[in-house]
Amino acid sequence: MALNRILYVRLPCNPIFPIGVVYLADHVHKCFPDVEQQIFDLGTVPPLDFASALDRRIDDFKPTLLVFSWRDIQIYAPVGGRGGNPLQNAFEFNYARNPLLRVRGAMGGLQLMLSYYSELWRNLGLIKRGLKRAKRYTSDARLVVGGGAVSVFYEQLNTLLPKGTVVSVGEGETLLEKLLRGQDISGERCYIAGETKPRDRLIHEQPTPVEKTACNYDYIASIWAEFEYYLQEQDFYVGVQTKRGCPHNCCYCVYTVVEGKQVRINPADEVVREMRQLYDRGIRNFWFTDAQLIPARKFIADVEELLQKVLDAGMSDIHWAAYIRADNLTPKLCDLMVKTGMNYFEIGITSGSQELVRKMRMGYNLRTVLQNCRDLKSAGFNDLVSINYSFNVIDETFDTIRQTIAYHRELESIFGADKVEPAIFFIGLQPHTHLEDYAFKKGVLKPGYNPLSHMPWIVRKLLWNPEPLGSFFGEVCLQAWKQNPNDFGREVMNILEQRLGKADLEEALTAPIDTPRELAGAV
Repeated sequence: MALNRILYVRLPCNPIFPIGVVYLADHVHKCFPDVEQQIFDLGTVPPLDFASALDRRIDDFKPTLLVFSWRDIQIYAPVGGRGGNPLQNAFEFNYARNPLLRVRGAMGGLQLMLSYYSELWRNLGLIKRGLKRAKRYTSDARLVVGGGAVSVFYEQLNTLLPKGTVVSVGEGETLLEKLLRGQDISGERCYIAGETKPRDRLIHEQPTPVEKTACNYDYIASIWAEFEYYLQEQDFYVGVQTKRGCPHNCCYCVYTVVEGKQVRINPADEVVREMRQLYDRGIRNFWFTDAQLIPARKFIADVEELLQKVLDAGMSDIHWAAYIRADNLTPKLCDLMVKTGMNYFEIGITSGSQELVRKMRMGYNLRTVLQNCRDLKSAGFNDLVSINYSFNVIDETFDTIRQTIAYHRELESIFGADKVEPAIFFIGLQPHTHLEDYAFKKGVLKPGYNPLSHMPWIVRKLLWNPEPLGSFFGEVCLQAWKQNPNDFGREVMNILEQRLGKADLEEALTAPIDTPRELAGAV
């Protein structure tokens, strides 16, 4: 063990706290306290210095094991990033009637495509460069590549990564344990690039449960020179994980396969101990990084216990945020949320039509969500809530759009229109999801397609906005960007209501109970 020197390299991405790498290093230290480790976060390095900074760190540390964390590859969202706004570029190119707008969309799409491929090849180049550099000092230096992007696109990366790379899918704690012990890793969620092929449905295998204790931030600070970067600005939300896994079957979501369906709770005392360490370093903003903070009603008591212990710990001036299933709130939980400083949360209901929520396998009861939101408001919540909508989902009609508008207006009446931010997403079709299987059945995609491709004819299919409503939504979104680009989501809602009106709220909350046959059969 004393001979192992592990360098964790977080590949460049937006400045988001690298909780995955931090937890990996913490876990390895608890299992193998004599192993030397360092964390190197390229997200804190200027782009022109990526290669030289990586070289210097490897020269100084001389790692025997390189662990690269790759967070993002494919991004389809209505926000700026990379070479511009990917959704706007795609919609201008595909739907604009004005030829000049189509040209602008094409140019923006080309810029985005070049930026995307540049990032892809740059990251692959950094991985290869790092391994080659490490082999100067240790001829048998090994390479592990994991992270969110790798877990989704692990099959496509097989031929792109250096031969012998251990490609890690999902959680990496037990994999690293076995590597350090020299044990057989064939039973882990991984494969070796160029030597073995990934097992069929590898991502669907359940991860090995790991008992989670509070991260030792004294140790993390000692091995991570860039740690202070995330402590300097008070607007950073630092990640803390309270559980892993998601039990749901939402047809477009890959979380449930990456993290597994078994929800594993981190002990509340350990979570609070971890938060306290960060609090004592000046952190006041926390993001609970769970796939869902309250994934099902059976976990309500666990969240109540956690928040009560946060309250008892005396951290009264903190704020926190999370992705929450609002159908699982209780009046007691709402009260604790407000008292402990929740100042933002996201709800991913996808649609305000109960009929479509059921067809998308979301498992939400929209009537319950509304009542729980009223309870949260009564408890004193007066901050921002983001509602994620994905229009043109399976079997969307003008009637279901009217229902979504009615539902959204009711949320505005509860929290206040200025406090409810509609985030308009067109689903980015991901590998290993039920929606991908549905697309195969419908002939939208063919098995063997390349989800890493950014060619326009592929992107148009992966940005889920099929006809007959695709052109309609394209026109609406283009109008919204023209009229109010700085408040895109609210403008989309306003335009839809102007064009279509809104349904009676009761219509939105009522849906016939039937089986969504096509999706039910897509497994």
